[in-house]
Amino acid sequence: MTTRLLRTVTAACLLLGAAACSSSGSGNPLDSSANSSGSSGGGGRTVVVGSANFPENVLLASIYSQALKAKGVKVEEKFNIGSREVLYGQLKNGSLTVLPEYNGALLGYLDAKNTATGTAAVNAALQQVLPNTLGILDSAAAEDKDSLNVTQETADKYQLKSIADLAGKAGEFTIGGPPEFKSRREQQFKDVYGLTFKEWKPTGDTTANALKDGSVQIGNVFTTDPKIIQFKLVSLTDPKNLFSSQNVTPLVNKAGLDATATGALNAVSAKLDTPGLTAMMKRVSVDKEDPSTVAKDWLKSNGLG
Repeated sequence: MTTRLLRTVTAACLLLGAAACSSSGSGNPLDSSANSSGSSGGGGRTVVVGSANFPENVLLASIYSQALKAKGVKVEEKFNIGSREVLYGQLKNGSLTVLPEYNGALLGYLDAKNTATGTAAVNAALQQVLPNTLGILDSAAAEDKDSLNVTQETADKYQLKSIADLAGKAGEFTIGGPPEFKSRREQQFKDVYGLTFKEWKPTGDTTANALKDGSVQIGNVFTTDPKIIQFKLVSLTDPKNLFSSQNVTPLVNKAGLDATATGALNAVSAKLDTPGLTAMMKRVSVDKEDPSTVAKDWLKSNGLG
């Protein structure tokens, strides 16, 4: 992601996200030797679900936890732990069994030089660098990633649906984003899409507001930012994968899961998409609802709770 190692977002951007692939980028299947039959994760052992210390990750962890409980799996919750550096170590030593991850950010952490971008490619690369004790399950369509956004008015006026539609028009627009957005992305927009913008304006955490008030016409807003819904922004698709995939993907300690637990987690991935996650984040970050309540409602509405 543009501003994160783990992930640093504003409403959804702190530390530690297939639309095009559904679950086609699913992680390595858990070794049969690490799976035990039975109704409870890890042959009756408790599955420990952890999370990073920001609202979206807590919400995702609560969804995973409650989905497991609904299948009779014994679960312990350890939420708001901290950064990826801490969490990854706890997965490795078995203190945690399941962690909501973002596949692109995880790959960047484990192999910073890897250039994979699409969901399937990112997950294939992860399978090569993860230790044998860890695995990734099916990736959800939901992503928390960089995206270019415009107002509905701008989208209608210029017939914009994808970043590619900016060809021949980018020179009319001021683009906003974090302070480092220009240095990290300007050449990529030229190389990948042939785009040169009129002006780059650092807007930091207020990019969505800058779009709303017209001080920028295009803005870098993370895909699960509730302001996309609040301000009715249009997120432009990225057909050439300039922004790496950041699919919500369970990272697991394989010895702690059985087929029942794995199935419950994959069932979540099959239903979870970016609009749904963004809507839930609005309830958590804007409406200040309890993440566990929001998670419960989502699971029930999707037949998983």
